Amino acid sequence: MNLALPLFLGITAAAIGTLPPGLLNMTAAKVSMRDGRNRALWLAFGASIIVFFQTLLAVLFARFIDARADISAVLQEIGFVIFTILTVYFFWVAKKPKTNKKKEEVKMRSKTSRFFMGMLLSSLNLFPIPYYVFMSVTLASYNYFIFDSYFIYTFSFGTAIAAFLVFFGYISFFKGKQHNASFLSKNINHIIGSITGIVALITLFKMVFR
Repeated sequence: MNLALPLFLGITAAAIGTLPPGLLNMTAAKVSMRDGRNRALWLAFGASIIVFFQTLLAVLFARFIDARADISAVLQEIGFVIFTILTVYFFWVAKKPKTNKKKEEVKMRSKTSRFFMGMLLSSLNLFPIPYYVFMSVTLASYNYFIFDSYFIYTFSFGTAIAAFLVFFGYISFFKGKQHNASFLSKNINHIIGSITGIVALITLFKMVFR
């Protein structure tokens, strides 16, 4: 077995799942602009630790699912319904974020508080769990994923590394570039809706031709 394979797969899967603008990415960028880069990095570090444990939990659950084809099929159908609802919501129901023209007061917060804030926000974000369940089961179906201890822990470590690097990218890119953050803030619903729509179509295709 290639010892680097689970690390590579974990980094790739997390990069794909974390790159789209989301709560954690935009929060890290906002903290960077308001409180400074160092505090934003502490937030990213705290969030990445939770990503490791979320991935670990997801893959352990996926190991059980992988042995049950009936459960896997049901999860695909549930996932299709959920992603379709999310697509409709983000395109036609959700309102555009309001832009506050008043200058916000800059309040510096400690590195420790930002670290635990990152852990809290990442814990509340439950999307990575079904995402990594889907990714690991799919990779296993193509014989790229092995449900043993080394593979699972290395894959989870890879997702944490990639998540931190993506957060770091957002922090660096938006530092001093308020107009970029404003553009994403105004179009965030359509961006997320497009992503969930693509996932829904892929899931439907797999259900029809399985």
